Amino acid sequence: MAKCTIRYWAAAKEAAGTAEDLVDADTLGAALDAACLLHPDDRFLRVLRASSLLVDERPVGRRPHDEVAVAGGTVIEVLPPFAGG
Repeated sequence: MAKCTIRYWAAAKEAAGTAEDLVDADTLGAALDAACLLHPDDRFLRVLRASSLLVDERPVGRRPHDEVAVAGGTVIEVLPPFAGG
């Protein structure tokens, strides 16, 4: 397992109650599962499901999260949908 940083932005940060978490994981899926254990609130899960994800500044897109490998020092960005005008 590798230490990964998950950074939360906007509504994700508000739902998590923190700007980032440090988790142990081998895949993006495992990292997100660890985040859900840290923040078991339904609101956090809803925001997470609606968010776009970046792994080391690269969009994850529709790739299965369990197939996206992470390594020590990986940074995962959780970007919820933004409202704007």
